[in-house]
Amino acid sequence: MAVPMQISLEEVITMLLSRVESLTMSDENNKTRFNIVVRALYEKGLLTEEDITESVRAEHLMLKELGMMPELPGDDVVHAVADSILQWIRGDVEAIKQAMAEYDKKLKEYAREEARKSTIAVASSDVLHQLDRMSPPGSGGKNSRLII
Repeated sequence: MAVPMQISLEEVITMLLSRVESLTMSDENNKTRFNIVVRALYEKGLLTEEDITESVRAEHLMLKELGMMPELPGDDVVHAVADSILQWIRGDVEAIKQAMAEYDKKLKEYAREEARKSTIAVASSDVLHQLDRMSPPGSGGKNSRLII
């Protein structure tokens, strides 16, 4: 009769983290290989800027037809996506750095705006019952609610 194997939670987590790390490295390796091949095609003239732009349009059309996109984006969005891809293909480090800095700035601005927004906190029923018990007689008793 086989004895059941026991494994600790720590061992399971370690195995899962190891697998995620392996998948991440594999993904990065595939991205690097893809970038190298596409860059070589672009430099040899086998892949043009128009090809990239039309491929972006075709991708958006497919996503819309699959119901994953409510409507087709405008030409400005298509060109922005194509330009972003072309920056990588060309290896335009300065443009990539600038785009990353702009993205970081927008992200920080968004975080500041979110921090400034007021929040609505909803009290649990236990807290509301406690507030009812604390309210002075004649102020509405059980049906009174404090809003702060």
